Amino acid sequence: MARMKSLIIRTEIDVALKSHNCQHSSKHRITKGEKRLKVRNGRSWDHYCLECAKNILQHDAQKLQELSRAVEVA
Repeated sequence: MARMKSLIIRTEIDVALKSHNCQHSSKHRITKGEKRLKVRNGRSWDHYCLECAKNILQHDAQKLQELSRAVEVA
């Protein structure tokens, strides 16, 4: 049986090994030891603070729900 396709790219929550800025907002600083959202971007990773991660996840969940509703109507 073929493996099911997914719209979700590789994403995980990990702990920052050093301090750096959030990739969504340079005003948000991720400190060493703090949890962050890690998103695959080609061969590298993008890192987001938890505040931005919550907004990103809520927005994407809403988009997936809209797509799901559109499939139900079709």
